Amino acid sequence: MGLFIPQQLLGQQTNLKGRVIHADGQPLFGAIIKVEGATQHWVTDSAGSFSLKVTGIHHRLTISHVGYKTASKHIDAGAGFIEIKLQPLNTQLAEVVVKDSHADDRRASESMNVEIVDKDFIRRNLGGSLMATLSRLPGIKTIGIGSGQSKPLIRGLGFNRVVVADKGIKHEGQQWGADHGLELDQFAAQEVEILKGAASFMYGADAIAGVVDVKPTLPPKANSVGGSIDLIGKTNNNLYGTSVNLYGRNKNWFFDSRISYQNYGDYAVPADTVFVYDYAVKLHNKRLRNTAGHETGLHLDAGFIGSKFRSVFYVSNVFSKSGFFANAHGLEPRRVDTLLHDRSSRDIQFPYQQVNHFKLINRSQYQAGRHLLQADLGYQHNFRQEYSQYVNHGYMPANYPDTMRIPQTLERQFDKHVYSINLRDKILLGSHELNLGVSAEHQNNNISGWSFLVPAFKQAAAGAYLYDKIRLNDTWLLHGAIRYDYSRINISGYSDWFLSEGTRLSRANSMSRTFNSLVWSAGANYTPGGVLSIKANIGKSFRVPIAKELAANGVNYHYFSYERGNPSLNAEQSYQADVSLNLNAGKWLVVLSPFYNYFPNYIYLNPTSAHDYFYGAGNQVFEYQQSRVMRYGGELQIRYQLTPAISAEALAEYLLSRQLSGAKEGYTLPFSPPPSVLFNLTYQTQGEGRSAKPYFSVDYRITAAQNNIVPPERKTPGSQLWNIQAGTQLKWFNRPLNLSLQVQNVFNTRYLNHTSFYRLIELPEAGRNIILSLKVPFGDSRL
Repeated sequence: MGLFIPQQLLGQQTNLKGRVIHADGQPLFGAIIKVEGATQHWVTDSAGSFSLKVTGIHHRLTISHVGYKTASKHIDAGAGFIEIKLQPLNTQLAEVVVKDSHADDRRASESMNVEIVDKDFIRRNLGGSLMATLSRLPGIKTIGIGSGQSKPLIRGLGFNRVVVADKGIKHEGQQWGADHGLELDQFAAQEVEILKGAASFMYGADAIAGVVDVKPTLPPKANSVGGSIDLIGKTNNNLYGTSVNLYGRNKNWFFDSRISYQNYGDYAVPADTVFVYDYAVKLHNKRLRNTAGHETGLHLDAGFIGSKFRSVFYVSNVFSKSGFFANAHGLEPRRVDTLLHDRSSRDIQFPYQQVNHFKLINRSQYQAGRHLLQADLGYQHNFRQEYSQYVNHGYMPANYPDTMRIPQTLERQFDKHVYSINLRDKILLGSHELNLGVSAEHQNNNISGWSFLVPAFKQAAAGAYLYDKIRLNDTWLLHGAIRYDYSRINISGYSDWFLSEGTRLSRANSMSRTFNSLVWSAGANYTPGGVLSIKANIGKSFRVPIAKELAANGVNYHYFSYERGNPSLNAEQSYQADVSLNLNAGKWLVVLSPFYNYFPNYIYLNPTSAHDYFYGAGNQVFEYQQSRVMRYGGELQIRYQLTPAISAEALAEYLLSRQLSGAKEGYTLPFSPPPSVLFNLTYQTQGEGRSAKPYFSVDYRITAAQNNIVPPERKTPGSQLWNIQAGTQLKWFNRPLNLSLQVQNVFNTRYLNHTSFYRLIELPEAGRNIILSLKVPFGDSRL
């Protein structure tokens, strides 16, 4: 009888159930489980779970995943539920990227250059906006205006050449203007992933330069209720703000809410006089009059999380109101009422802007065997208004008519509704990881106001792609992708509301254009298992011309220029080669990332010798044209661990652009960032007693002069800048309190930023700024 039972078990099938998790306890999707002696292998689902049917009593399991150390485990039949934890490979840079398992996985499995930052990086490097915070990373810059508005540049390219995705949906505002910031709350950002290079094969049109992907926060752990309070203050513009988070979850259902508010005054520069087109403007208390503002963010995430199915709704509403520097926005600098503006540093007078961005997103996914099905549905409403005193040009009446239904102070209004859908399927087939998907988007943008620059339009786009990752062995990982996109834009005609020589002149004709493109990407990861790893990627991307480039016809008050669109523009094409060499040898870590980029038909705004007197009061005419453009450069990151607590780091970047044809042949491109290098020294150790993880960090950035310009740009002198970051984690009633301190521009240096909007009028960047932030959690902590 004693021999009968083992013999019976040896020939009987049993189920082995369990799950695979990250080192931080989160489930690990896509881990491969092999049983010694079996020809079949199993893959974990989105909950990290697996169920194996095996024959016999004793089994040896091998569990592997890209970016993790392979684990082996002996299991006996009837062992019950098994939990296996995989440890990440530790080959990451400190402060530039996060050291968590997800980040390791993404970098190891991508052939493109990827930077990943988490909430700790954001807290340590808080800027005036989320995009300004990310500008510490090599290859990332911003076009900034004032203290709260900025948009990203990736390797010198920005505006509609960079896709900003929020929770899987492409963020759509009025991102074509330098003064049009992105309506994103940096307090609500859990993790941000930056892809450098041609990424149209996954994200569609506009991802020529790369992608800034803002990830959703992780759901709370089961059966928990908690939250946190963030407090922040800044000395330069007397900013104060707070963000309150509250979350809760039972086994499957959860909610996560946040309210953020910031209020700031006019910001200070290390100068008492600036020159606006050669006119000397005196600054009261060295502050830029009318750059105050405030912003509010409301967020609610709620949904269901099961073992195979999850569905989450994300609702947000971000509102901001901020002034434009009164001496540099459509007003004659000599006519500014300085007594009115200088009475208070916190009031918002004309000219100013207010923007409200509402967003509703649903992300659902279902694990069906080897398939991970995902659907992202999104609706966005971007409502932007710019207010200013009435300024007449050309034949515009000297006095604003009483019969106009448009308010006299409403200069421009943009009202955009966007509907989006993304459908994806991730399939694991042996050594292949297939990703296939379709996406569609519809935009409807209406305009109003007494000033005209761009017409109303409707735009529809759809695309489909197939992306395959092939793991040949532990050393080689191959990538290949192909995508097709179709887009159609219908532009509404526009005629002046006033008479010009007895008739209402047409500023924009009705127009309909269609564009389509086939793009591709190919790459390889070589990881021999020693100190060296190499990634390479080549690809093609494209971008559809926007309404401004096709049909602009009016004064841009931010530039004192007259802009004219070109209805015959073709879709912009881009070819790029990207390499990343990673050397990890003991205390040294070196990452070199060169790239080459070629545009056969780059779209740019070309200044002409003409001046417009019908609409633009004699302003110089700028026209959109296309030319061949070549760009190359790269980033270099070097880190050395001096002691277990002290590290030194250097982050360098270089970019060269050249127009190969057209009216500006031989010149560079506008807003091309100059070479720069950031030296960092960091002290960080585990504290004892009431403190933990204290850190102190010093940044010293050297920026070269930018003499390689395209007229009418001006040359920008070089600069040297010091920043300090410090912080610690304190214990209070067994709760970790995160305290962070920054000193930006320590020595109050006067310098110009070549990628800043205000650099056009030789306006220096903000002076010394001391930032203090405190995060106080309460209730149950998150995983």
